[in-house]
Amino acid sequence: MRKRFLNRIVEGFRSFKLIVVFCVIFPGSVNAECVILLHGLARTAGSMTKLESALDARGYRVANVDYPSREKTIEALAPLAVGTGLGMCGPESNDAVHFVTHSMGGILVRHYLKNNKLENLGHVVMIAPPNQGSEVVDNLAEVPGFALVNGPAGLQLGTGENSVPLQLGPVDYSVGIIAGTKTFNPMLSQFLPNPDDGKVSVERTKVEGMADFRAVNVSHPFIMKDDAVIEQVLNFIKTGEFSSHPP
Repeated sequence: MRKRFLNRIVEGFRSFKLIVVFCVIFPGSVNAECVILLHGLARTAGSMTKLESALDARGYRVANVDYPSREKTIEALAPLAVGTGLGMCGPESNDAVHFVTHSMGGILVRHYLKNNKLENLGHVVMIAPPNQGSEVVDNLAEVPGFALVNGPAGLQLGTGENSVPLQLGPVDYSVGIIAGTKTFNPMLSQFLPNPDDGKVSVERTKVEGMADFRAVNVSHPFIMKDDAVIEQVLNFIKTGEFSSHPP
């Protein structure tokens, strides 16, 4: 009995040493920085799973948030989506929290950070964001079915006096923006200044105060799944700037 007890103590000590060694060699696996992913309008968290896998493989904790983008206004969605992500990251974590967004997801982050201070905010990558609104909304808002498909938030993404993006002002945190220049939707592109990605023009993705910018030959619906875009996202999250030599 005594020998068995001593053996258990020895085995426990060995396990403890292994844990300590693992923590020293792989500290990010224990206290990894967190990346919150926010999908775009009328999409789901499923559209961000390729990004999620890439970030997870680099050792980040990832909060891929699914939120009801077509059911509420931007004012309601921003605290809901970002708050959910922060909860998934862990409210007691002191590690940096980054954001990677697609389309309207970037507007939700801007709205949240305009009204809330996040002490451990890291970097923000906005992929194809309508930072200055989109003329597509201006031209189609009154078309039957548009409001039903895009919801109240979709109607707030135009370029007129009711545009929420235009009311948010400059950013004062680390933001990198990736815009698309390819479109498979000539009908929507006719409403947009070239170049555009079929939903928003390149110029209207930009925001005052951004740290870096890249344009890629990819369309709006697929840009967040593009391999080169994902590599740029990873680089910005790590360094605060895009690679000068895209893959």
